[in-house]
Amino acid sequence: MRNTLRITTAALVTGALALGLTACGGDDKANSDPNSPLVVAATPVPHAEILNFVKDELADKAGLELDVREFTEYNTPNRATEDGSVGANYFQTQAFLDDFNKKEGTHIVPVVTVHLEPLGLYSDKAEKAADLPKGGTIAIPSDAVNEARALNLLAANKLIELKPGAGQGATPKDITKNPHGFTFKELEAPQVARSLKDVDGAVINGNYAIEADLKPAEDALVLESVKNNPNGNFLAVKKGNENDPRVKKLAKLLTSPEVKKFIEDKYAGSVLSVV
Repeated sequence: MRNTLRITTAALVTGALALGLTACGGDDKANSDPNSPLVVAATPVPHAEILNFVKDELADKAGLELDVREFTEYNTPNRATEDGSVGANYFQTQAFLDDFNKKEGTHIVPVVTVHLEPLGLYSDKAEKAADLPKGGTIAIPSDAVNEARALNLLAANKLIELKPGAGQGATPKDITKNPHGFTFKELEAPQVARSLKDVDGAVINGNYAIEADLKPAEDALVLESVKNNPNGNFLAVKKGNENDPRVKKLAKLLTSPEVKKFIEDKYAGSVLSVV
């Protein structure tokens, strides 16, 4: 049976996170004990699914015990990794981590990159990007990193133009040309997919698109290119824990041929192994 705990934002607000992790043995001491299960925080799709495949199919043979904890948003996993509530996390890109460490004063570092989730533009109202209505509303993630990714995706497909050099720091203020007259609705990343029916288009992170039963490889009007894409998702730990033997075992399993095949078979191009 999978030992998976889904933690919602509401539960975090009420303090259930701290109680739940303590009750399940996810404290700092336990996570530093190489003989205890490695507790890994992950967003549900595809990260927890990939981890649970490792847990169910590969971990026993490798002598690794995994405890997979599911989080439905992007900020808490790094905080939990920093304070030792979990031993590792798997959900983020380098740009997101760099921004988080800078803002929060955390010390999280990547261990190994596993896969890429292309960001895509979706619509219930248009079959092609060019058909999006003039003056339409486009939902985009509100966190700095994914907002910039979303705007750069739109710019790469000539739906907007951005100020030269805006790059990974782009915001709507950097838009220099907006020929469609789009209005941008900034929402927390998990909310963007849920808003799709209420807006004309939405730029959705790959994991949340899959959770919403979208197929990025088929349903996206435009999709991030995988060529030279720096937005791979990786296993991460607090600095100093890179050599934990459990982390090393997990890193090896996550980059194994078995996991590569699982990703290819299950996600059919919507999630891409980088191995």
